[in-house]
Amino acid sequence: MYAVSVLLVLIALQATDRASAFAPSRWRASRVSSTSLKAAALIVQNKGGGHGEIGFQLAKKLAIHDKIDSITILQDDACNEAKEPFSLYGTDLPSSVTVVKAPLGDESVDASTIQSWLNGAKFEYIFDNNSKGPTGSGKAICDCAKSWDCNLYVYVSSAGMYKPDDSTTFPMDEATTPIKESAGQAQQDAYAVELGLPLVSFRPQYIYGPNSNKYDYIDWYFDRLVRQQPLPIPSPGTQKVSLTNSQDVASLLMTPLDNEAAAVQQRYFNCGTDQLYTYDEVAYMCAEVAGIDTIKIEHYDGEALGKAKFPFRMTDFYVAPDKAKEKLGYSGAQCDLKEDLKWYYEGYVSRGGLTREVDFSKDQEILGGVSA
Repeated sequence: MYAVSVLLVLIALQATDRASAFAPSRWRASRVSSTSLKAAALIVQNKGGGHGEIGFQLAKKLAIHDKIDSITILQDDACNEAKEPFSLYGTDLPSSVTVVKAPLGDESVDASTIQSWLNGAKFEYIFDNNSKGPTGSGKAICDCAKSWDCNLYVYVSSAGMYKPDDSTTFPMDEATTPIKESAGQAQQDAYAVELGLPLVSFRPQYIYGPNSNKYDYIDWYFDRLVRQQPLPIPSPGTQKVSLTNSQDVASLLMTPLDNEAAAVQQRYFNCGTDQLYTYDEVAYMCAEVAGIDTIKIEHYDGEALGKAKFPFRMTDFYVAPDKAKEKLGYSGAQCDLKEDLKWYYEGYVSRGGLTREVDFSKDQEILGGVSA
């Protein structure tokens, strides 16, 4: 009788294993313990784009911070799982990281929905790299953070909300540079403040890095250089740009952990490298790593001829991490664009950058205007 009972248990276990094996892969290992650890961090990650790799890089850095015991990535399931960094979640993230995939883009999402996805877990530290405004999951995450009485709500905003005027000095300052009050990120900030959350809002700009989800900024230069095409750059070409490695972005987002009171008191921080280069300098650095001796830059009047496909603004529009250095003890960028361009170019080649079709028709319009 005992042997029969054991046999029945084994059969039941095998059936359970088979059922798990055929469950949708995106839901495997996505349950979170309802008893959260003392210092649990939640990363809310969007489906991709310019900020697509931030959550991945942040999770790896948080995993070695002595304040954090566990990390959960709440990932928008609209991400392309075949592309980096999402394709690396199962292999390149530490064991302390749990990934929960859910439809964050559904506007009907509320706080109770978020709680059900997270199995009732609570988090002391929230890093929101998804919300575009206080509706749907954006509002829901803030409402959850309020109910959890979190220590920090770190929001990944955008320097794109700035609207500098004639009195603006560069790099743009968090306290004095006007912002677009109608921007979704500004409204998300306002809702978090209204709830009384310990908000720390970072404003990144022009991100690149390993395991990237967007390559437009630097690819623009290589696309033209390797095909011996002119580079139409808005005059005078000495405008500075804050191209920041996503690993440095992740490091900046973590700085509030070591000085929570100062971070919440200051509230708004620019998120960019302190190693700034001009538009023309980026062109020459790209040419050097690609082994190109001849480079032709055509400066043009941006106001008269327009932006075309140039990846940056016509005029100066850049930030620097001065406030984070002063208030949070940030030591500055550890990655340097000039060095990073070496591995970036290797990646550009492996992605088929040398042979893919590139449309230069807008460039030709600009160059025709220059000639005229």
